[in-house]
Amino acid sequence: MRRSFEELVAEAEAVSVAGWDFSWLEGRATEERPSWGYQRAMAERLARASAALDIQTGGGEVLAGAAKLPPVMVATESWPPNVAKATALLHPLGAVVVADEDEPPLPFGDAAFDLVTSRHPVTVWWEEIARVLRPGGTYFSQQVGPASVFELVEFFLGPQPEDVRRARHPDDACRAAEAAGLEVVDLRAESLRTEFFDIGAVIYFLRKVVWMVPGFTVEEYREQLRELDALIRRDGLFVAHTTRFLIEARKPDGV
Repeated sequence: MRRSFEELVAEAEAVSVAGWDFSWLEGRATEERPSWGYQRAMAERLARASAALDIQTGGGEVLAGAAKLPPVMVATESWPPNVAKATALLHPLGAVVVADEDEPPLPFGDAAFDLVTSRHPVTVWWEEIARVLRPGGTYFSQQVGPASVFELVEFFLGPQPEDVRRARHPDDACRAAEAAGLEVVDLRAESLRTEFFDIGAVIYFLRKVVWMVPGFTVEEYREQLRELDALIRRDGLFVAHTTRFLIEARKPDGV
């Protein structure tokens, strides 16, 4: 690696982290993809829907990849830069973007949608999802699982307690969905190899995925960043493991 620590830091601090597009990491980091192919499976469901809602759409990149959107297509997002980006991307495709604080209630009437989707939601309000689904409607989501990329998280924060490591467990999501009156029809989980090839990639990732190391700044963690930079230069990469789970839940007919 010929570029200095300071050069890599300056570059990663300057780049925009708006949206949910990780293409800046191409050649600098890799992440295995889950075997189920969320975007393809989501697109198949969207093509059959009459009215759909995508919650926490980010910059709209995943939704925009669907070949066919339903006649009524709405997306919500809370972060203003993402709202603007998603609006520019999705409006030409016929989708409406609604700025929403990601707190209940969802700004829609009861039984408004036959499909609700969400890729990597930060928080899932199961009762609200059940409320806005029509009887027979489906919630389809890929979510971050427990202790995801915790090799990196614990490099900066130290060992985390067991309750933190277990948070976002798919079994808990299943129980919460059922408590809201939904029937879980599919639940799958995988651990996926993730590799970072330079310290700039790590900084970009932590700036973008802000809940990994809350309050992360280069100045606050400069010492650990230098240590990790030296490790990556020695080994050629830093390896972590991402956890993902897929959940599909149906609202029973007549409810």
